[in-house]
Order: sequence, then structure tokens, then C-alpha cells
Amino acid sequence: MATRRALHFVCKVGDRTQTAKYFRDVLGMKILRHEEFQEGCKASCNGPYDGKWSKTMVGYGPEDHHFVVELTYNYGVGDYRLGNDFLGFVLQSSQAVCNAREQGWPLTEVKSGVFETMAPGGYKFYLENKKQPETDPVQKVTLGVSDLEKALNYWSILIGMKIYDKDKEKQRAVLGFADDQCKLELLDIGEAVDHGTAFGRIAFSCPREELPGIEALMKQQNQKILTPLVSLDTPGKATVQVVILADPDGHEICFVGDEAFRELSQVDPNGSHLLDAAMAADKSDEWFAKHKIQKASA
Repeated sequence: MATRRALHFVCKVGDRTQTAKYFRDVLGMKILRHEEFQEGCKASCNGPYDGKWSKTMVGYGPEDHHFVVELTYNYGVGDYRLGNDFLGFVLQSSQAVCNAREQGWPLTEVKSGVFETMAPGGYKFYLENKKQPETDPVQKVTLGVSDLEKALNYWSILIGMKIYDKDKEKQRAVLGFADDQCKLELLDIGEAVDHGTAFGRIAFSCPREELPGIEALMKQQNQKILTPLVSLDTPGKATVQVVILADPDGHEICFVGDEAFRELSQVDPNGSHLLDAAMAADKSDEWFAKHKIQKASA
């Protein structure tokens, strides 16, 4: 269903400074835009928190044709517990491998030419030691599922993704909306999926007029809808409509109206400056250190 696009995956981070350094200096991604919010998102974009938070989009290029990462930072939360739900990103970038080696960032070769590295907070990246393509280096994102056939039924029939590859022996499958988009890999982990406290979210866009139909289909099939169709306002920017779903394993899925999102997701040339300014103004680490108190764990 080529009218739908893979957009981004949400990672909650406790150490914004070190995380930004990793994505910029090791992976070589760019800060696409940065936004600060004074209260929680009504679609729970930042999780079950009502306080101040920020959203930083990082990637190799505009979200119009790149799969990017949304770094969500809740002020006052120092760390999150990862579960077995998110299993890693796969990137094709020999430059990232080189960057990691030069900066002494831990690398483990898991198979010939593929290195595992870990972002602050524990998010795994698998780096294919090949020339970075001119298109999107982000090849796929892998999620754990408890029952592959049940998950495939949901993602292929209800969500509308094409099955590109299926390996019964390894209990894995690769899906996507188009050949040139980042793929979703589902891996049967043989146990219940634990989302920890970091529980991420994968986002896709579709034509706005498809959103009510997606919601209606999920209701008809008795599937979970976390946030019914709602409009989200960003001051000075486009208002987007979203519906938030959950698959049988509780993976959060956001569908957003494509037309408004393309406007909202335009690269902000001041994004990197805004992030640096926000980090400089955030004195929370100093305050907690001074008072010999640890930041809260999610």
C-alpha cells in the first residue's frame, strides 16, 4: 500500500546530552528539528507524563523520504527500563563503523561485516560495514513478538504491509509498505513481550481520509485503540490528525495524516541550535548532583 509511509520510531532517553552526541558523532545523523513542550501530549507521545518534555527528530535526511528516530526526553526522568519489545535498528554505514572506532565507542562484530553498538540508554544499532547509500541508510527496525503468525495477520492484513521475507526456521519476517522504505522486521521471541518503561512507538503516515477507516477497521476487528482519532496542535505549525493503535503484543502504532505531517515535519535549519540551547539551559543534572539525589527512574 504505497500511499502509506514508514516515518519514525520513538525512543525515550534519560541522558539527552550523551544521546545527542551518539546520534550526531557516531551514527552521523543530523538534527532535523527540535521542540520543547510545557505539558504532556494528549496522544501520550511522551508516555504517561504530564510535565515538561522535548522531542528531537534525528536522521540522515528529511522524513519525507527517510526513516528517522524521535528522541523523547521527559525532564526529571533519568532512565528507562528497556524490555524485549524493541530489538534494534539496522543501518548501512561504514562511516558510522569508522566513527565508532575513532571515538572508542564499543563495537561487537555479531556476524561478518555487521557490528552491534548501543546508544546511551541501551538502544541497539546493527551497523552494516558497507558504503552508506545515497538513499536512506536506515534499512529496518526489529520488534519482538510472542506469536509470529498472529503478528503477521495483524501487520499484513489489518495494517496493510507487504510481506517481503519470511523464515519459519528463524521465526522472523520482514514487512514494508514499499521497496524503497525502511522495513519492519518481526522476530518471534518465544515469550511474552515486555515493554519495560521505555515502551516505544512506531509511526506511519497515510492520506488523512484513510484515518477514519483505519479506526473503524480496528473497532470492527476488536483490536486495541489507544488514542481514538484526534487532532494535535503544534503552535505555529500544522495541526495533524492521528490515531494510536496497539498490536496483539502491545506495540504502539501511530498513523498520522500525511498531508499535514509533511508540512509539520519539514527540516528546521535551526534544529541543532535549538537542541543545544535547550540542553545548555537544562540545569537538572547539576541540581540533582548538587543535592546528591538521583533522577527518577521511569
